[in-house]
Amino acid sequence: MTRRLSTFRQSDVARAVKAAQAAGLAIGTVEITPDGTIRVVVADTGAIASASPFDQWKVDHARQN
Repeated sequence: MTRRLSTFRQSDVARAVKAAQAAGLAIGTVEITPDGTIRVVVADTGAIASASPFDQWKVDHARQN
């Protein structure tokens, strides 16, 4: 099996990430498709990130005063 040439370079990915950060976006993940398309996925900073399922349960079952 022969080795295929890469469709992207590390510098391309770094450039895309730096551009997103310069725009004020929080980087979630970076996806690269087989054809070389680089997709920067923004992190969802508005969601409540709980440390454990118990913490989420406490938030869901908190009494409202």
